[in-house]
Amino acid sequence: MTRTPIRVVVVDDDFMVARIHSGYVARVPGFTVVSTAHTGADALAAVAELRPDLVLLDIYLPDMSGLEVLKSLHDVDVLMISAARDMPTVREAMRGGAVNYLIKPFTAAALTERLQQYADTRRRLTAIGAEARQDDVDRLFGTHKTPAVMPKGLSAATCALVADTLREAGRDLSAAEAAELTGLSRVSARRYLEHLCAVGQAEFRPRYGTAGRPEHRYRWLG
Repeated sequence: MTRTPIRVVVVDDDFMVARIHSGYVARVPGFTVVSTAHTGADALAAVAELRPDLVLLDIYLPDMSGLEVLKSLHDVDVLMISAARDMPTVREAMRGGAVNYLIKPFTAAALTERLQQYADTRRRLTAIGAEARQDDVDRLFGTHKTPAVMPKGLSAATCALVADTLREAGRDLSAAEAAELTGLSRVSARRYLEHLCAVGQAEFRPRYGTAGRPEHRYRWLG
């Protein structure tokens, strides 16, 4: 299943840093950088013209604070990226509606994790439909119970996506079917499905055909 790429505008006053962050974003599957901006005014103009899904927004800009830019943005999600680590700034970013806050300097892996979490949340929002149940809301706000420790190489956010997909399917799924619905590879989907079985949230069911090895099927238990 082909998904429309998540379109990103990268905003940073430092041209080289903006290029580096754009490179980080471009390497994350499902994301594409549509523009970079180096001032608050240019950021607002780029968002108005291109209507991206997400803005990576620095706070220290030459013409205005990134927090001022945040307050002026509408109908777009914002991930703050800044060297500012004082709590008043972080709180103001949260009150302004930022979906996340990443302190500079950060690694490509750290940004990738935040972007994947953002993509997972967008997929869950799309899957919920017009009305949400309380457990849907709990998952979106991160209050749904998940295993405290994930196996190496697995993320809680992606595990929640696979769990939601299996639950919403209302039937058993193969790893290939789960991969198609979540956008993961078949191998990754199978690892998450096996983990859900190990923690008692799903069960494994072999399906025997006319010949060959049985097909592995997974069913949500909750």
